[in-house]
Amino acid sequence: MTAVLGRVVIYAKDIDAMVAFYSEHFGYEALHDPKDRIVEMNHPDGGAGINLHPAARSQKMGQVLVKLVFDVADVAGFVAAHPAFGAIHRGDGYVFANAKDPSGNSVSVSSRAFRNQARKKG
Repeated sequence: MTAVLGRVVIYAKDIDAMVAFYSEHFGYEALHDPKDRIVEMNHPDGGAGINLHPAARSQKMGQVLVKLVFDVADVAGFVAAHPAFGAIHRGDGYVFANAKDPSGNSVSVSSRAFRNQARKKG
């Protein structure tokens, strides 16, 4: 079972400013579903995407506010094989599980990248 770095989650207080920054400076395009609080930013040439996630009040800007997200079609299977990952959580049409790397950075495995495929089948 493989896991590929598909996107980086950046927690932000001002999502609009972040969209403008990554669009203007790096050419990313924003995809915002009004039913989803996460803004997905993808580059037309490919590469890892950026998910902009509203920061909690307790999160301080400039500290560690990044999460590495690995795309995994079968999150439950991955978690069963890798017990460092915790409980499976449900999002809008996808599931994910979290862990910390040895330095304390947030890491997630997520089926979010496959949710549109699942919606088309369902």
